[in-house]
Amino acid sequence: MKEWGRLLTAMVTPFDENLDVDYDKAVELAKKIIDDGSTAIVVVGTTGESPTLTSEEKYELFRILKREVNAPIIAGIGTNCTRATIEAGKLAIESKADGVMVVVPYYNKPNQKGLYEHFRTVAEAIDLPMMPYNVPSRTGGNMEAETTIALSKIHNIVAVKEASGNMDQITKIIAGCHKDFLVYSGDDAFTLPTLCAGGYGVVSVAAQVAGRKIREMIDAYVNGDINTAAKIHQALNPLFNALFMTTNPIPVKAALNIMGMNVGGLRLPLVEADEKVKDTLREELHSLGLI
Repeated sequence: MKEWGRLLTAMVTPFDENLDVDYDKAVELAKKIIDDGSTAIVVVGTTGESPTLTSEEKYELFRILKREVNAPIIAGIGTNCTRATIEAGKLAIESKADGVMVVVPYYNKPNQKGLYEHFRTVAEAIDLPMMPYNVPSRTGGNMEAETTIALSKIHNIVAVKEASGNMDQITKIIAGCHKDFLVYSGDDAFTLPTLCAGGYGVVSVAAQVAGRKIREMIDAYVNGDINTAAKIHQALNPLFNALFMTTNPIPVKAALNIMGMNVGGLRLPLVEADEKVKDTLREELHSLGLI
């Protein structure tokens, strides 16, 4: 939906010293993200450590952020079980979320017909704008362009987060869907290439660290200043690479802590960044004037 805007941030879930969800810090971080130029927040996605959060914690995050933050809240509800995804969607509805993000089912590796039926069934059961999320590197399966194009014809499937890293596939989706269906890059490094191919924006990890610069890049492109957009992309690319040196959200949580946001650690089986990763992050944050 255009009301979500072009720069969506996939937010980390802050934890306290006991690795309990720090809801106050989550509100603080969400407000900072919006102040830095993001137009909506995706809560409890991969970056939010969704696999290790309870249903109660997810609902509380949806509810509190919707109440406290003046921006669209998109709830991550996807699982590898269609029934469980629908149940999570009911929590999103109760929390008055503005939409839902639903990841391609992982581990059980459905074929393309199974993917279509999964998303269709969830969309019919949940009366909210929905964004499927294709991330083959994590799920073990790719949702092909033809499947996304077919899903785009379902009235409340309004966008896709496409993190295949395949510009040919991304371009096919953009060309094959109607103009009101929004294609978001799921990779920060593909933001500008996706815009150039006719996509709409990005669901960004890096925007909670460098949101103002990413927003400047997007605005420059939209306003026709391609050279400025390209220069910002080039400047940001080393940070994008650093934020994915190891498993997301390990580096981005380390970067936020280095910047003084103090979002805490990670729940097992994820572990904190080592010194090599932290040193690289410090170097890139310093080069961009962020610390």
